Amino acid sequence: MKSLSVKLIFASLFAAFCVQAASVYQSNEDFITQAFAAPMPKAKVYWLEDDDKQVIEDILAHKFNKMRVRYWQQEGETVWILEEIGKESPITVGIHIRNKAIAQTKVLVYRESRGDEVRHEFFTDQFKQAKLTGDHQLDRNIDGITGATLSVRALTKLSRIALYLDDKVTQ
Repeated sequence: MKSLSVKLIFASLFAAFCVQAASVYQSNEDFITQAFAAPMPKAKVYWLEDDDKQVIEDILAHKFNKMRVRYWQQEGETVWILEEIGKESPITVGIHIRNKAIAQTKVLVYRESRGDEVRHEFFTDQFKQAKLTGDHQLDRNIDGITGATLSVRALTKLSRIALYLDDKVTQ
């Protein structure tokens, strides 16, 4: 009986920790509506071709098992909601692109136990007006944050992917 009580308490604490570990800063819908300053348009789907998957996998440095990516488009602007693993858990990021440059980057959901400094504007503002070079790199250096190296890398990779995909859908 005592063993069962200890297990239940441990399970409750673990569940509470897991709930706390995911911090939702903004919903996808709110980010999209805010980015366009208008009601949310209907989502579109970009079907990835083999060369697209290869570019994305090169950027991520791991397999990308999706066949399509959802995005939102209005008057030549696009919004991408993408996820990448930081250290152990996915980070959900909204990226708004206007005129082939990043207009806004925002961490929507952060699930890691540390490194959430990447959600602050002092960090995400570095991505504003960033563009993609011919070799799929950002045209600027993104300063890191001590203790959040993997989260910084995740946001940088997602920014590169969003710019790449924006170029594909706005050609």
